[in-house]
Amino acid sequence: MAHLRCDFFSDVLGLSTSMTVLLPQRTTTQIGMAGGGDDGPPPVLYLLHGLSDDDTIWVRRTSIERYVAPLGLAVVMPQVHRSFYADQAYGGRYWTFLSEELPALVGDFFRVSPLREDTFVAGLSMGGYGAFRWALRHPERFAAAAGLSGALDLAARRRPRPEDPRLFERVFGDEDVAGSPHDLHTLLRAADPAALPPLYLCCGTEDPLLGENEAFRDTCAGAGVPLRSEFSPGAHDWAYWDARIQDVLDWLPLRTRRRTDAGVGG
Repeated sequence: MAHLRCDFFSDVLGLSTSMTVLLPQRTTTQIGMAGGGDDGPPPVLYLLHGLSDDDTIWVRRTSIERYVAPLGLAVVMPQVHRSFYADQAYGGRYWTFLSEELPALVGDFFRVSPLREDTFVAGLSMGGYGAFRWALRHPERFAAAAGLSGALDLAARRRPRPEDPRLFERVFGDEDVAGSPHDLHTLLRAADPAALPPLYLCCGTEDPLLGENEAFRDTCAGAGVPLRSEFSPGAHDWAYWDARIQDVLDWLPLRTRRRTDAGVGG
């Protein structure tokens, strides 16, 4: 794998920002064994960070590079600060950055597949919310979406935080999140289940966000939205996420893996 820290200017945000990227690397030996052939651009996973993290956190706190190496999967990890992946009332347009500018820049900067069947999104905590919102708002873009220990009910969580008392005011202003396009439950009830990509949710049973994840599962069931959910022992920490991201990667419907599996023993 190639590990890149990409610093660039965002027209949408009006500032310089960054993303961390993992790209599959074919060695000269592999190229020679393949006769110099080209398997096409790799699939890509957009992997989103949590509230107190940045674009480097998945690489620093998990073995994500080692896990994706045999899959031939590119991973794009953008920087969005404490934005909840939203166009903030008093701040940057991070939703527009994520959903419009970032994919266009990734396509310009890197050789990755643009196809829906090769594009995935996942995230933890705040990033779990961002992953599901992106997939629910733009189901035509993704082959699968996953949330790990997601902060999935922003309406219930709208209260001052000791370290950032005006966080929700800065992000959402006076808007009532419940019933708005920011509300995952509203998006689920309005969705066409047949149009959505497969969804995967996991949360530790000792996690304070467990109730929000169970409520998301129940809303999916009520709306007829297929969801694979896994609740197992674990807290809101990196030991849990390092283990569960491996489950997510095993679950992703990677076409490259299907081709590889089909060739084994054949």
